[in-house]
Amino acid sequence: MNGGDAYGMMEAQYIWRHHRHDIRDDQCSSALVKHVKAPVNLVWSLVRRFDQPQKYKPFVSRCIMKGDLGIGSVREVNVKSGLPATTSTERLELLDDEEHILGIKIVGGDHRLRNYSSIITVHPEVIEGRPGTMVIESFAVDVPEGNTKDETCYFVEALIRCNLKSLADVSERMAVLDQAEPINGY
Repeated sequence: MNGGDAYGMMEAQYIWRHHRHDIRDDQCSSALVKHVKAPVNLVWSLVRRFDQPQKYKPFVSRCIMKGDLGIGSVREVNVKSGLPATTSTERLELLDDEEHILGIKIVGGDHRLRNYSSIITVHPEVIEGRPGTMVIESFAVDVPEGNTKDETCYFVEALIRCNLKSLADVSERMAVLDQAEPINGY
């Protein structure tokens, strides 16, 4: 569950505590970490919006909700062209505003990501003397027939890296507009 990156002690602790997936032999799993130069409340305000993933996910063109944004709510996501899919149906599995944890499961769509589940957590940290956020996203997914675990993980990790980079870009732009105050006078 590495994603090709070495983890520091804090990342490893958060992954161990919040990012456990029950993996079968025909699945792959990984966790990716992104450090964002924006306060945790700002980053969480984007991540927690199950009804508006397009605010930071560049491959999402539209999202239609079915439900009241509670656990079990379903969203129909339209995917921009260029990916091997046009739609994805996703269910909200976990939303914890105190611990900053969002869990989703893909339950349908015209793609090959079967039994996909994802957990995203956001954690406060200090970056260059200012409020920052460590974002961790982990996943588990079936390996499609004809693909290897490495190929499947590589593909999903590339999508998540793109989403996390976009989340960082959007959050950091918003933070600059807010001009977040330094921590401890740094």
